[in-house]
Amino acid sequence: MPKYYCDYCDTYLTHDSPSVRKTHNGGRKHKENVRIYYTKWMEDQAQSLIDQTTAHMKMPAPGMGPPPGMMGGPPMMGGMMPVMMARGPPGMPGMNPMMRGGIMGGGPYGPPPMQMGMRIPRPPMGGMMGGPNGPM
Repeated sequence: MPKYYCDYCDTYLTHDSPSVRKTHNGGRKHKENVRIYYTKWMEDQAQSLIDQTTAHMKMPAPGMGPPPGMMGGPPMMGGMMPVMMARGPPGMPGMNPMMRGGIMGGGPYGPPPMQMGMRIPRPPMGGMMGGPNGPM
């Protein structure tokens, strides 16, 4: 007759019958072993998450350099970049912001980032859907 192995208790039961399993699973020692197993598993999962977060926080974000004003020069007013920094990526000499559509234009780099205090324009009421209740 096959024996039943309990992973939590690391032991074989004498018989593989439902009554023997039920008696074993209801026992004090088995319940304690299950509690210890899952407590250890939760601690391992938490430690793994902590390790991943720590490793992620140590890596610099791609494309991120020092914050404005930390370039070794005088601090900037309002967080603006100097003109020489806004010329574009390397390999595109002489391309200043005006050639890309101006300071507020999009150009090849897409729309400008949202500024503090700027609002997203809302579509007009009735727009393409024919009013607040949808198409008529």
